[in-house]
Amino acid sequence: MRRRIQQAFGVGVLATASAAVWLAAAPAPEAARADDQPAADVKPYKETIPGSSATFDMVAIPGGTFLMGSPATEKGRNDDEGPQHPVTLKPFWMGAKEVSWDEFDQFWRTRPPGQKEDVEPETPKNADAVTHPTKPYSDETWMHGREGHPVLGITYHAAMQYCRWLSMKTGKVYRLPTEAEWEYAARAGTKTAYFFGDNAADLKDYAWYADDAPDDPQACGKKKPNPWGLYDVYGNVSEYCLDEYQKDYYSKFSLTMAMLQPVNIPGNRRFGHVVRGGSWVDDAATCRSAARKASEKSWIKLDPQRPQSIWWLTSADFVGFRVVRPLEEQENLKGYHSKITLGSK
Repeated sequence: MRRRIQQAFGVGVLATASAAVWLAAAPAPEAARADDQPAADVKPYKETIPGSSATFDMVAIPGGTFLMGSPATEKGRNDDEGPQHPVTLKPFWMGAKEVSWDEFDQFWRTRPPGQKEDVEPETPKNADAVTHPTKPYSDETWMHGREGHPVLGITYHAAMQYCRWLSMKTGKVYRLPTEAEWEYAARAGTKTAYFFGDNAADLKDYAWYADDAPDDPQACGKKKPNPWGLYDVYGNVSEYCLDEYQKDYYSKFSLTMAMLQPVNIPGNRRFGHVVRGGSWVDDAATCRSAARKASEKSWIKLDPQRPQSIWWLTSADFVGFRVVRPLEEQENLKGYHSKITLGSK
């Protein structure tokens, strides 16, 4: 099965020259060049959300092995980025751009009213049975723009529910990327601090961030993409990953044996989920491929509602998400969905 998947998508590159030290012990695909592309019969594609004119592009990401995290010498590095450890991933598709309001609005603005926001069957029979956001406390776009602009100011739960709805709507498995998938795709076969190298001065060509963004995040896809065709992987809005954040998470992994598709599966906590990529208000160091942070309860501190919304953020207009679609879903994520309810802390 693994050989078949490799042939279908191609394989990614080893992230560092030192990878040869642990390759012999790692259950990893064979090495490939950084510019290897997926096979011709497995291509990027455009998805149209059924019943709408909303579309989005999916980029094919080859499977492979890389060193996750950053070396101790990397400028701007934080302690939670190490130790570096080998990770092997199977092929998947990833959204070329961050999810836009054009797509997200199909999830909540066109849905039947009257549904209770935390009452949902464990296995909904159709997409309309998936719970969706209630009316926000204030302008959900934060006056940053709607058409073509990235969704922002939503909770992890809202992003997860969108993916669940989209999966049922399209018949394909869409979800948030795992933290490992996000970093692997962001690096695109590179081992430097950014996919374009180590010089932060070049970030302005690829990202809207604190040093070059105007007073707002911008429409998706206006900067240059990374080598695998992903736009705004740095900056614009930060992006949720599926994982629960744990500062010392990397200490659990072998430094010589590659971990196959790791994920730190969350429970029912509202906050403490991994956020990657930096945003339009962040500095260059926060946008690095290995940089990690966690969602925080302070992101809803201005919400006057009781209980506070599980859908909208009132103090964080810098976080959004993009979707992935696995070629073959890993066993521990099959059927997984958000466990958050109004009673969650």
